[in-house]
Amino acid sequence: MIPVGNDRYQRPFWEVSSLTDCFPGEGQVLLHTDRTMIIESALDLIFRDLFYRLPAFAGSHDVFLKLEGFNVTGSIKIKTAIELVEDLEQRGIARPHETVLVESSSGNLGLALSLVCAVKGYEFICVTDPNANRSAIRGIELYGGRVLVVEERDPANGFLGSRLKKIDQILRSDPNAVWLNQYANLANKNAHAKQTGNEIAREFDRVDWIFVGTGTTGTLAGVAERLRAKFPDIIVVAVEPVGSVTFGGAPAKRNIPGIGTSVRPKLADLAKPDRIVEVSEEKTVEACLSFVRDYHLLVGGSSGTVLAAVQQLAPEFRSGDTIVAISADLGEKYLDTVYDPIWVDQVLRSEDAEDPEWVELEQTYARLADAPKRQLTAQ
Repeated sequence: MIPVGNDRYQRPFWEVSSLTDCFPGEGQVLLHTDRTMIIESALDLIFRDLFYRLPAFAGSHDVFLKLEGFNVTGSIKIKTAIELVEDLEQRGIARPHETVLVESSSGNLGLALSLVCAVKGYEFICVTDPNANRSAIRGIELYGGRVLVVEERDPANGFLGSRLKKIDQILRSDPNAVWLNQYANLANKNAHAKQTGNEIAREFDRVDWIFVGTGTTGTLAGVAERLRAKFPDIIVVAVEPVGSVTFGGAPAKRNIPGIGTSVRPKLADLAKPDRIVEVSEEKTVEACLSFVRDYHLLVGGSSGTVLAAVQQLAPEFRSGDTIVAISADLGEKYLDTVYDPIWVDQVLRSEDAEDPEWVELEQTYARLADAPKRQLTAQ
């Protein structure tokens, strides 16, 4: 069967255990017939069932990493964006070529919304801050969106507080402006219950652990809702960066976008995770660097945070457990931040030169820098 057009939710399962599985060898075809995907809109370009099996990633346990970064606009947020806009349309709130849609985003959702709005005929304004991904901002502009950057951090609620105040100003000044409000909008959760969660549920007979990075918590709440319905004993793990306040953590400055928040989102009340794991930004960077070295794929900052959490809980996994983690995006957008040693040194360096996490991160960079020399020596 060849899925065509708007058949968005029906895709065959595709598991890879090596990135070379994605490319043809001599005498091989690129994709089997039942994997062919013909699209009629950019919004149909979503790879719903792509899992990377990571052998012995967590001790002796394999981990299935659900890769969302191959979707159009490069992240899981295209699902959220489509659902948010179509929900407003179905309720008669949004009308093409008339309504101005507004949202706060540090990158991925803003980029996804700019494409959805371009396809559907809406003006889009993205309110962001200096931590936003530079390439995402450029993408938003190329799709026709307008980017407003708040420069001052709200004393109580950080940059997110400042972004929300700016949105309030826009709504007061433009009667055609509508805020999508990803932080409280049930359409955010519903997108991932009927899409991301369902995509996992239909491909596994058993899932014992699911690891999800938290921001608005829409992905977490939706995935948890769907998977608990099929797997009542599943352990849902919310992965937070240190400094995020979503689940009661102490507020602190954060530098890696796409995960965590400085204002608790209302959707968090629906998430109800079984476990909450906090990961430092140093551990996030180390996980990203280790992953590209060992599994040959650049993953985004939030994915590195999730992977670090998986390894942190590895001693608790039981024999036979099925462990699934969600990778929200890939790493190309983070080459000048997470993967840049100069940025890491300037932004994340601990004042304590003997900080164990910083020492370990420096050692990881050293191993990577030495890798080409070892390869040349081996030749």
